[in-house]
Amino acid sequence: MNSLESRLQLGLVLSLLLLMGLFWLAGNQSLRHLTEDFIISRLEHDAESLLRIISTQPEQLLAQQVDQIFNQPFSGHYYLVLFNDGRKLTSRSLWDYTLEIPPLAPGETRRLHRAGPSGQQLLILVQGFRKQEREFTLALTEDLTPVEARRNQFTRNFALLALLGVIALLAVQRIVVRRSFHRLEPVREDIRRLEQGEIDRLSEDVPAEILPLVQEFNHLLQLLTQRLERSRNALGNLAHALKGPLNLLQQYFDEQQKTIPPTPRLSQAGDQVKRILQLMERELKRARMAGKGVPGRRFDPATDVPDLIEVLNNIHHKRQLKIQHTLPDKTTPFGDYEDMLELLGNLLDNACKWAKSTVKCHIASNPDHVIITVEDDGPGLSGKEMETLTERGIRLDETREGHGLGLAICKDIVKLYGGKIAFDRSAEPGGLRVTVWLRLV
Repeated sequence: MNSLESRLQLGLVLSLLLLMGLFWLAGNQSLRHLTEDFIISRLEHDAESLLRIISTQPEQLLAQQVDQIFNQPFSGHYYLVLFNDGRKLTSRSLWDYTLEIPPLAPGETRRLHRAGPSGQQLLILVQGFRKQEREFTLALTEDLTPVEARRNQFTRNFALLALLGVIALLAVQRIVVRRSFHRLEPVREDIRRLEQGEIDRLSEDVPAEILPLVQEFNHLLQLLTQRLERSRNALGNLAHALKGPLNLLQQYFDEQQKTIPPTPRLSQAGDQVKRILQLMERELKRARMAGKGVPGRRFDPATDVPDLIEVLNNIHHKRQLKIQHTLPDKTTPFGDYEDMLELLGNLLDNACKWAKSTVKCHIASNPDHVIITVEDDGPGLSGKEMETLTERGIRLDETREGHGLGLAICKDIVKLYGGKIAFDRSAEPGGLRVTVWLRLV
């Protein structure tokens, strides 16, 4: 369970159920003791009345002096006098039922629960006395069945009210928690906008509990942005700085080949200078295509592909290429902006390099993958060369000049995203088509 809201609600449910359960148990026990103490106090008053009668009247007149409820059969109110010589005096209400009680010494008192006639639940007060040189045990009882019925009704009503109270508290708590978490919605929206590249930092107008997290995130984001910009600027500056000396070297080798017979070593050195110049040009193109991206931003084909094509049109403006692109009506942003820009930029740049007049780019998606297709109408590659492109461990920059380093980087990016890349002939005669499948992460 990863949801904080669900954890809070579950914690409150368990806490309320435990609290209400404890209240119910404590209330039930307190009510039981309260009612029994009240009944015992009444039985003590009845015991005092019986003691006066026993002290002043003969035993045979006892039934006529007591309250009439002790004369009604099975009324629930009974008394029993047990003398130490074995004689017994019982109330008429017991009729023929035998009530068993233990004899007590004078001064002893006990509270007993016994089953009575007709399924009655009896609470019995048993006391030992000594009057007029006679020792006896007096027991008075009262039926708890009506009291138990009322008490059970009360506990049921209390449980129902407690349940309704728990439901009401949970409803209020749900509203409070949702209103509290609603304050996190701006953070979620800021993250979405950051992902789209609309902002470069999160707003710090957030609850105090997550403010340190947002501040630390903004700090790391700023550091990453600065480091990325410094690296990009340093790479561009290095390429510009090396381009001048390399051009002079290239010019020198060209002049040498015109004035003296070319040698294998001289030709090899000239080729290496050309290769370094190509690498410099590639890095400069990459810096122009990258622009100022925000770390963590995702690639949005709807806005980023047209911008990329515009940059490529500017780079290859002398050739008057026609770069066409087709996108689905709605494509979810996918992949890291820098990775996807480098992947698609290299594919399109290689296609522009070899195309005669047209380059086509098509992006489609399904629930699991994004499919990117780039094709040109250039000379393409032979079947053997395309097989070599897909071989593992072969550096693409060694297979064919111009399709090399860029496609090697593309292959590494595709591998990083758990996808695959394929090369075949395009619909145009002799052109090359590159198809990339990327998992949606």
